[in-house]
Amino acid sequence: MLLCILPVEGVQEVDLYEMERFVEKTLPFRTRREVAMLLPPGAHDPKRDQYDGTVILRAALELCPADASRLLVVMEQDLFIPMLTFIFGQAQLDGTAAVVSLNRLRPESYGLPPRRDLFVERYLKEILHELGHTFGLTHCPDPRCVMSLSVNIINIDQKRAQFCGNCTVRLADKLNTLRRESGVTEE
Repeated sequence: MLLCILPVEGVQEVDLYEMERFVEKTLPFRTRREVAMLLPPGAHDPKRDQYDGTVILRAALELCPADASRLLVVMEQDLFIPMLTFIFGQAQLDGTAAVVSLNRLRPESYGLPPRRDLFVERYLKEILHELGHTFGLTHCPDPRCVMSLSVNIINIDQKRAQFCGNCTVRLADKLNTLRRESGVTEE
């Protein structure tokens, strides 16, 4: 099974490499990086100086390779949906695509000194969370589960970069179904 990573220009090579390694270690996917995506017209809201996650997802789906089981858009720009001030990411529930913004995951976004280790830990959790949604996982009541709701950075810092037992079982069921549907016998 294949996860295509679709960066938006500006995402650092070292971060993309880290994401690819993490996904291949954590999920039964091989990864392939696509050519950087241009931000679609109409995605930027000048009043908010943010990008609409739904517009980004729609544009990304048009670029999704036919052989991809999942598509992950990674961007530096700040994301929102109309009903929220900001979002760390967004995904199609039980769908193909997810988007993650690195913007608010850096400690310096909160007036703190840069910490690469914390930044990487945060974006890996957010990637796993959004990909979990693409497999039909909803928000988990366990605050340590990667699928718990994150309305602020503290929520992300409190959770682990792994699924709880219940979410692990649900994910395994979904992955087994996906394997059967795609004709994959083993990975």
